[in-house]
Amino acid sequence: MRATLLIHCPDQPGIIHAVTGLIQQEGGNIVYLDEHVDRQAGVFFMRLEADFDAGAWDASAFRDAFSGTLARPFEMTWSLHLDRASRMALFVSKYVHCLYDLLGRYQAGELRVEIPFILSNHPDCEPIAKQFGIPYYHIPITRETRAAAEARQLELLAAHQVDFIVLARYMQIVGPPVIAAYPNRIINIHHSFLPAFAGAKPYHAAFERGVKIIGATSHYVTEDLDEGPIIAQDVTPVSHIHSVADFIAKGRDLEKMVLARAVALHLDHKTLVYNNKTVIFA
Repeated sequence: MRATLLIHCPDQPGIIHAVTGLIQQEGGNIVYLDEHVDRQAGVFFMRLEADFDAGAWDASAFRDAFSGTLARPFEMTWSLHLDRASRMALFVSKYVHCLYDLLGRYQAGELRVEIPFILSNHPDCEPIAKQFGIPYYHIPITRETRAAAEARQLELLAAHQVDFIVLARYMQIVGPPVIAAYPNRIINIHHSFLPAFAGAKPYHAAFERGVKIIGATSHYVTEDLDEGPIIAQDVTPVSHIHSVADFIAKGRDLEKMVLARAVALHLDHKTLVYNNKTVIFA
Protein backbone atom coordinates (compact mmCIF):
# COMPACT_ATOMS: atom_id res chain seq x y z
CA MET A 1 0.00 0.00 0.00
CA ARG A 2 1.47 3.33 -1.11
CA ALA A 3 0.75 6.31 1.16
CA THR A 4 1.63 9.97 0.61
CA LEU A 5 2.19 12.34 3.52
CA LEU A 6 2.02 16.14 3.15
CA ILE A 7 3.25 18.30 6.02
CA HIS A 8 3.90 21.91 6.85
CA CYS A 9 4.84 23.33 10.25
CA PRO A 10 7.14 25.83 11.96
CA ASP A 11 10.72 25.00 10.99
CA GLN A 12 12.90 23.43 13.69
CA PRO A 13 15.60 20.76 13.96
CA GLY A 14 14.67 17.10 13.94
CA ILE A 15 11.49 17.07 11.85
CA ILE A 16 12.75 14.77 9.10
CA HIS A 17 14.37 12.42 11.63
CA ALA A 18 11.17 12.21 13.66
CA VAL A 19 8.90 11.58 10.66
CA THR A 20 11.13 9.01 8.98
CA GLY A 21 11.65 7.28 12.32
CA LEU A 22 7.92 6.87 12.85
CA ILE A 23 7.50 5.56 9.30
CA GLN A 24 10.14 2.93 9.99
CA GLN A 25 8.54 1.97 13.30
CA GLU A 26 5.23 1.50 11.48
CA GLY A 27 6.86 -0.85 8.97
CA GLY A 28 6.98 1.60 6.09
CA ASN A 29 9.62 1.81 3.36
CA ILE A 30 10.22 5.39 2.20
CA VAL A 31 10.42 5.60 -1.59
CA TYR A 32 10.32 9.40 -2.04
CA LEU A 33 11.03 12.39 0.16
CA ASP A 34 11.20 16.07 -0.76
CA GLU A 35 11.34 19.02 1.60
CA HIS A 36 11.53 22.80 1.44
CA VAL A 37 12.08 25.52 4.03
CA ASP A 38 10.63 28.99 3.52
CA ARG A 39 13.31 30.82 5.48
CA GLN A 40 11.50 34.15 5.36
CA ALA A 41 8.34 32.67 6.91
CA GLY A 42 10.16 30.05 8.99
CA VAL A 43 7.98 27.24 7.66
CA PHE A 44 8.99 23.67 6.82
CA PHE A 45 7.26 21.75 4.00
CA MET A 46 7.58 18.06 3.19
CA ARG A 47 6.13 15.46 0.85
CA LEU A 48 6.87 11.81 1.57
CA GLU A 49 5.80 8.57 -0.10
CA ALA A 50 6.09 5.25 1.69
CA ASP A 51 5.09 1.66 0.98
CA PHE A 52 3.37 -0.40 3.69
CA ASP A 53 2.28 -4.02 3.88
CA ALA A 54 -1.39 -3.71 2.94
CA GLY A 55 -2.31 -6.79 4.95
CA ALA A 56 -0.63 -5.66 8.17
CA TRP A 57 -0.81 -1.86 8.09
CA ASP A 58 -3.70 -0.01 9.73
CA ALA A 59 -4.03 3.48 8.24
CA SER A 60 -6.37 4.65 11.02
CA ALA A 61 -3.94 3.54 13.73
CA PHE A 62 -1.11 5.26 11.85
CA ARG A 63 -3.08 8.52 11.76
CA ASP A 64 -3.63 8.31 15.51
CA ALA A 65 0.05 7.59 16.17
CA PHE A 66 1.22 10.38 13.86
CA SER A 67 -1.18 12.89 15.35
CA GLY A 68 -0.21 12.18 18.94
CA THR A 69 3.51 11.56 18.49
CA LEU A 70 4.42 14.19 15.89
CA ALA A 71 1.64 16.47 14.68
CA ARG A 72 0.81 18.08 18.01
CA PRO A 73 4.37 18.49 19.33
CA PHE A 74 5.63 19.93 16.03
CA GLU A 75 2.42 21.97 15.40
CA MET A 76 1.95 20.29 12.03
CA THR A 77 -0.74 20.77 9.44
CA TRP A 78 -0.73 17.45 7.65
CA SER A 79 -2.68 15.04 5.48
CA LEU A 80 -2.33 11.37 4.56
CA HIS A 81 -3.39 10.15 1.11
CA LEU A 82 -3.80 6.47 0.27
CA ASP A 83 -3.14 5.02 -3.17
CA ARG A 84 -6.50 5.02 -4.92
CA ALA A 85 -8.17 6.71 -7.87
CA SER A 86 -9.71 10.05 -6.90
CA ARG A 87 -13.23 10.99 -7.99
CA MET A 88 -13.32 14.16 -10.09
CA ALA A 89 -16.45 16.08 -11.09
CA LEU A 90 -16.20 18.24 -14.21
CA PHE A 91 -18.09 21.55 -14.41
CA VAL A 92 -18.36 23.14 -17.86
CA SER A 93 -20.43 25.75 -19.72
CA LYS A 94 -20.16 26.04 -23.52
CA TYR A 95 -16.42 26.12 -24.30
CA VAL A 96 -15.37 22.51 -24.87
CA HIS A 97 -11.59 22.55 -25.44
CA CYS A 98 -10.61 21.84 -21.83
CA LEU A 99 -13.42 19.31 -21.40
CA TYR A 100 -12.38 17.32 -24.48
CA ASP A 101 -8.73 17.43 -23.44
CA LEU A 102 -9.36 16.08 -19.95
CA LEU A 103 -11.77 13.41 -21.19
CA GLY A 104 -9.26 12.34 -23.84
CA ARG A 105 -6.49 12.03 -21.24
CA TYR A 106 -8.88 10.14 -18.96
CA GLN A 107 -9.88 7.73 -21.73
CA ALA A 108 -6.22 7.21 -22.68
CA GLY A 109 -5.33 6.33 -19.09
CA GLU A 110 -3.12 9.39 -18.57
CA LEU A 111 -5.12 10.52 -15.53
CA ARG A 112 -5.73 7.98 -12.78
CA VAL A 113 -9.16 9.26 -11.91
CA GLU A 114 -12.85 8.40 -11.91
CA ILE A 115 -15.36 10.88 -13.37
CA PRO A 116 -18.79 10.23 -11.81
CA PHE A 117 -20.50 13.08 -13.69
CA ILE A 118 -20.24 16.24 -15.77
CA LEU A 119 -22.29 19.24 -14.67
CA SER A 120 -23.22 22.31 -16.70
CA ASN A 121 -25.38 25.39 -16.59
CA HIS A 122 -26.18 24.75 -20.28
CA PRO A 123 -27.39 21.63 -22.16
CA ASP A 124 -24.85 21.98 -24.99
CA CYS A 125 -22.21 19.51 -23.78
CA GLU A 126 -24.54 16.59 -23.07
CA PRO A 127 -23.64 14.81 -26.37
CA ILE A 128 -19.98 14.89 -25.31
CA ALA A 129 -20.84 13.28 -21.97
CA LYS A 130 -22.81 10.57 -23.79
CA GLN A 131 -19.87 9.99 -26.14
CA PHE A 132 -17.68 9.16 -23.13
CA GLY A 133 -20.41 7.33 -21.21
CA ILE A 134 -20.50 9.80 -18.32
CA PRO A 135 -23.72 11.03 -16.61
CA TYR A 136 -24.58 14.65 -17.37
CA TYR A 137 -26.49 17.06 -15.15
CA HIS A 138 -27.90 20.31 -16.52
CA ILE A 139 -28.44 22.80 -13.69
CA PRO A 140 -29.31 26.30 -15.00
CA ILE A 141 -28.37 29.21 -12.76
CA THR A 142 -30.05 32.59 -12.49
CA ARG A 143 -29.93 35.15 -9.73
CA GLU A 144 -33.24 33.80 -8.43
CA THR A 145 -32.28 30.10 -8.61
CA ARG A 146 -28.63 30.28 -7.49
CA ALA A 147 -29.22 29.06 -3.93
CA ALA A 148 -31.31 26.10 -5.08
CA ALA A 149 -28.81 25.29 -7.85
CA GLU A 150 -25.89 25.28 -5.42
CA ALA A 151 -27.85 23.07 -3.02
CA ARG A 152 -28.44 20.63 -5.89
CA GLN A 153 -24.74 20.73 -6.79
CA LEU A 154 -23.77 19.87 -3.22
CA GLU A 155 -26.33 17.08 -3.18
CA LEU A 156 -24.84 15.53 -6.32
CA LEU A 157 -21.26 15.94 -5.13
CA ALA A 158 -22.05 14.20 -1.85
CA ALA A 159 -24.11 11.44 -3.46
CA HIS A 160 -21.29 10.63 -5.90
CA GLN A 161 -18.58 10.91 -3.21
CA VAL A 162 -16.62 13.44 -5.26
CA ASP A 163 -13.09 14.20 -4.04
CA PHE A 164 -12.47 17.35 -6.07
CA ILE A 165 -13.98 19.54 -8.78
CA VAL A 166 -12.45 20.84 -12.00
CA LEU A 167 -13.93 23.92 -13.65
CA ALA A 168 -13.23 23.11 -17.31
CA ARG A 169 -14.24 26.61 -18.43
CA TYR A 170 -17.32 26.81 -16.21
CA MET A 171 -18.47 30.38 -16.74
CA GLN A 172 -20.26 30.83 -13.44
CA ILE A 173 -19.08 32.02 -10.05
CA VAL A 174 -18.88 29.08 -7.66
CA GLY A 175 -20.83 29.95 -4.52
CA PRO A 176 -19.45 30.07 -0.96
CA PRO A 177 -21.31 26.89 0.15
CA VAL A 178 -19.58 24.80 -2.53
CA ILE A 179 -16.19 26.42 -1.89
CA ALA A 180 -16.54 25.79 1.84
CA ALA A 181 -17.33 22.12 1.20
CA TYR A 182 -14.28 21.69 -1.07
CA PRO A 183 -11.44 23.89 0.27
CA ASN A 184 -8.39 23.68 -2.00
CA ARG A 185 -10.25 21.01 -3.98
CA ILE A 186 -11.77 23.13 -6.78
CA ILE A 187 -9.44 23.81 -9.71
CA ASN A 188 -10.07 26.63 -12.18
CA ILE A 189 -8.42 27.70 -15.45
CA HIS A 190 -8.41 31.09 -17.17
CA HIS A 191 -6.26 33.34 -19.32
CA SER A 192 -3.49 35.25 -17.58
CA PHE A 193 -4.52 38.71 -18.77
CA LEU A 194 -6.22 39.50 -15.47
CA PRO A 195 -6.52 42.12 -14.11
CA ALA A 196 -5.26 44.14 -17.10
CA PHE A 197 -7.74 42.77 -19.64
CA ALA A 198 -10.93 41.72 -17.91
CA GLY A 199 -14.36 41.36 -19.47
CA ALA A 200 -15.93 39.24 -22.17
CA LYS A 201 -13.27 39.72 -24.88
CA PRO A 202 -9.84 39.75 -23.21
CA TYR A 203 -8.00 38.46 -26.29
CA HIS A 204 -9.43 41.25 -28.42
CA ALA A 205 -8.34 43.81 -25.82
CA ALA A 206 -4.88 42.26 -25.58
CA PHE A 207 -4.58 42.28 -29.37
CA GLU A 208 -5.47 45.96 -29.52
CA ARG A 209 -2.84 46.69 -26.84
CA GLY A 210 -0.16 44.83 -28.78
CA VAL A 211 0.88 42.38 -26.05
CA LYS A 212 3.90 40.17 -26.72
CA ILE A 213 3.00 37.15 -24.62
CA ILE A 214 -0.24 35.43 -23.69
CA GLY A 215 -0.69 32.91 -20.91
CA ALA A 216 -2.94 30.71 -18.82
CA THR A 217 -3.27 30.23 -15.07
CA SER A 218 -4.76 27.35 -13.10
CA HIS A 219 -5.51 27.86 -9.43
CA TYR A 220 -7.57 26.64 -6.52
CA VAL A 221 -10.85 28.47 -6.12
CA THR A 222 -11.46 30.75 -3.15
CA GLU A 223 -14.19 33.29 -2.42
CA ASP A 224 -11.85 36.00 -3.77
CA LEU A 225 -12.58 35.67 -7.48
CA ASP A 226 -9.59 34.43 -9.52
CA GLU A 227 -7.19 35.09 -6.63
CA GLY A 228 -6.78 31.58 -5.22
CA PRO A 229 -3.46 29.73 -4.79
CA ILE A 230 -1.81 29.24 -8.19
CA ILE A 231 -1.02 25.65 -9.21
CA ALA A 232 0.34 25.98 -12.75
CA GLN A 233 0.99 28.67 -15.37
CA ASP A 234 2.49 28.93 -18.84
CA VAL A 235 3.02 31.52 -21.57
CA THR A 236 3.65 31.65 -25.31
CA PRO A 237 4.98 34.54 -27.41
CA VAL A 238 2.85 36.42 -29.92
CA SER A 239 3.66 39.23 -32.32
CA HIS A 240 2.21 41.61 -34.88
CA ILE A 241 1.84 38.76 -37.40
CA HIS A 242 -0.82 37.04 -35.24
CA SER A 243 -4.53 37.80 -35.55
CA VAL A 244 -7.14 37.80 -32.80
CA ALA A 245 -8.08 34.28 -33.93
CA ASP A 246 -4.44 33.24 -33.46
CA PHE A 247 -4.46 34.73 -29.96
CA ILE A 248 -7.59 32.78 -29.06
CA ALA A 249 -6.25 29.51 -30.53
CA LYS A 250 -2.93 29.84 -28.71
CA GLY A 251 -4.75 30.77 -25.51
CA ARG A 252 -6.99 27.71 -25.69
CA ASP A 253 -3.99 25.43 -26.28
CA LEU A 254 -2.34 26.89 -23.19
CA GLU A 255 -5.51 26.52 -21.13
CA LYS A 256 -5.75 22.82 -22.00
CA MET A 257 -2.11 22.10 -21.15
CA VAL A 258 -2.01 24.15 -17.96
CA LEU A 259 -5.28 22.74 -16.63
CA ALA A 260 -4.18 19.16 -17.35
CA ARG A 261 -0.88 19.84 -15.57
CA ALA A 262 -2.69 21.26 -12.54
CA VAL A 263 -5.07 18.30 -12.38
CA ALA A 264 -2.16 15.84 -12.59
CA LEU A 265 -0.31 17.65 -9.79
CA HIS A 266 -3.41 17.56 -7.61
CA LEU A 267 -4.03 13.88 -8.32
CA ASP A 268 -0.44 13.03 -7.39
CA HIS A 269 -0.74 15.02 -4.14
CA LYS A 270 2.11 17.29 -5.19
CA THR A 271 0.44 20.56 -4.20
CA LEU A 272 0.61 22.01 -0.71
CA VAL A 273 -1.29 25.23 0.04
CA TYR A 274 0.00 27.75 2.56
CA ASN A 275 -1.03 31.40 2.96
CA ASN A 276 -2.78 31.53 -0.43
CA LYS A 277 0.32 30.18 -2.19
CA THR A 278 1.29 26.68 -3.23
CA VAL A 279 4.44 24.67 -2.80
CA ILE A 280 4.62 22.38 -5.85
CA PHE A 281 6.76 19.27 -5.42
CA ALA A 282 8.47 17.83 -8.49
